[in-house]
Amino acid sequence: MLKRVRVPLQRFLAPIGTALAARGVNPNVITVVGTAAVTAVALILYPRGQLFWGSLIIGALVCFDMLDGALARAAGRTGPWGAFLDSTMDRIADAAIFTGLTWWFAHGGRQPVLAGLTLFCLVTAMLISYERARAEGLGLRGDVGIAERTERLIVVLVATGVSGLGVPYVAAIGLWLLAVASAVTVVQRFVAVYRQTRASLGTPAGVAAPAGVAAPAGPPPADRATPVGAASEPAVRASPHRLRLFVR
Repeated sequence: MLKRVRVPLQRFLAPIGTALAARGVNPNVITVVGTAAVTAVALILYPRGQLFWGSLIIGALVCFDMLDGALARAAGRTGPWGAFLDSTMDRIADAAIFTGLTWWFAHGGRQPVLAGLTLFCLVTAMLISYERARAEGLGLRGDVGIAERTERLIVVLVATGVSGLGVPYVAAIGLWLLAVASAVTVVQRFVAVYRQTRASLGTPAGVAAPAGVAAPAGPPPADRATPVGAASEPAVRASPHRLRLFVR
């Protein structure tokens, strides 16, 4: 949804990345430090019920973390390792945010339904990311869906932050919206990959081969030929045309 703002953000962050690169700042340092800060804030402030300040600080840290992509491009340090580190740190940050919220809703907030919704959002967030990584590891496209990481973070941080100001029902509305959007995205990526695999075999999706006609010989399906562990998160920073928006 927010891909259309990628180019303007690239232009805005490019001079900042150039200035940091001139001072010898390592983009991987920004990635790790930003993730460590988000994790600490989420696991300290959220369980204490500091929803507004926690969301505000995490939002600022996420914006700071966006600089690593611009810095990597300016310094000429784009590559597989940076992309892998970036995606791994994103998963850690997501887990910390939803874990802190789950702890608050389950204990201090005494809202077990919202705790369950938050846990569901955490699981679907990891599944959405894995679907894309696995699809791209098989040479397929898996970046479809209505709720990528940027959208999910905006919804959860805004809903949680406003709820911390005492506005009722905002957290519930935001989490229900996020849960539904995440579930839809999981299905969208599943269907998209299924259709691509059927198209690669020359058989329309949902249409079986005629009876008595043998299927053409060919290599085994990619999902069986490639070990599961071979898939990784998409190489976001490795491409100069991608802005690292907290990724998927």
